[in-house]
Amino acid sequence: MTKRPKIVILDGYAANPGDLSWEEMEKLGDLTVYPHVPANEEELLEKSKEAEIILINKVPFNEELLKKLPELKLISVQATGYDLVDVKAARALGITVCNAPSYSTPSVVQQVFALLLELAVSTGKYSDSVHKGDWAKAPDFTYCVSPIQELAGKTFGIYGFGTIGQKVAVAAKAFGMNVKVCTRTEYPGKDVQYVTKEELFSSCDVISLHCPLTNETKELINKETLSLMKKNAILINTGRGGLIDEDALAEALNTGKIAGAGLDVLKKEPPLPDNPLVKAKNTVITPHVAWASKEARERLIAISVNNVKAFLEGNPVNKVN
Repeated sequence: MTKRPKIVILDGYAANPGDLSWEEMEKLGDLTVYPHVPANEEELLEKSKEAEIILINKVPFNEELLKKLPELKLISVQATGYDLVDVKAARALGITVCNAPSYSTPSVVQQVFALLLELAVSTGKYSDSVHKGDWAKAPDFTYCVSPIQELAGKTFGIYGFGTIGQKVAVAAKAFGMNVKVCTRTEYPGKDVQYVTKEELFSSCDVISLHCPLTNETKELINKETLSLMKKNAILINTGRGGLIDEDALAEALNTGKIAGAGLDVLKKEPPLPDNPLVKAKNTVITPHVAWASKEARERLIAISVNNVKAFLEGNPVNKVN
C-alpha cells in the first residue's frame, strides 16, 4: 500500500472557522489542521517539519525557511495572491506552488460596492441614527444625517483589469456609471475606455484597485497620484494593502484632498494601534473579508482539494512557479 502523504494546513481558521468540512482533504492523506498562523519560525518549523504538502493562507515562506523543510513537495496557497511565497526559491528546490484562482470573484465585487455605497449613501450612519431614536423625534417624515450621492453618471476607474476588475466594470455599468481602465493588457469588446494612469487618477470619481502587488505597483497610491485625484474622489482597495502609502492616504483624507476611502486590506494585518488610516476621516475599513463569504470559502476548499489531488496524481494544476 502506498504511504499516505502527510498534509498540514497551517492557518485553517480563515477558510474554515467551523462551518465547513475538511473531509475531502482527509481522504487524500494524513491531515493535520492548525487554526492560526504560527507565532514564530520555530513553531512553524515544528508544525511543518514532516509535511510533504502544506496549505497556507497568510503564512510567509522565504528561501531560508523552504531550505529547512526537505520533505516538502507542494505548497497550495488558499488564496489567489501568492506573494508570501518565494516561488523562485521553491522552484529551485523542487517544490511546486499552486494557488486558488477566481474562487472569490463574486464576493470581492460585492464588497467593492458595499464599501462604495457606504461612503456614497451612509447607510450605516442613517441606521445608527434611527436606532438612537432620532427619527422618532424628527419634525418631518425624513431628515438628513449625511449627504447622499448618486452613482449614475459618475466615472468609475479601475486599475488592473483581470477577472475581478472585469466583473467590477460590469457592476459599475449596471449602476449607470462610465468606466475607465488602466491596464497592461487591453481586452476587446468590454465597452470600457482604456486610459493612462495619469488620466485615470485625474478624471475618475471612484478609483478601485485590482492589480497584484509587485515592485511596480507597490505604493501605487502615494502623494503624487493622490495629488492628481479629484476632491470628490473615492478610493476603493480590496486588493493588497501594500498598494497604498498609508501615511499619504491618511493625510489626503484628513485634509480633504479626496472625499473618502473604502478599504478591505491594510499593509499589516491585523493593523497596529497607531495605523493612520484607522482614525482617518471618511474612511470605511473592513478586516480583509471581501473573499470570505461561505460560498467563496466552499469554492476555495474545493479548489485546494483539487490542487492536492492533481499533484498526487502527477498532473499539478494552478501552478504559479
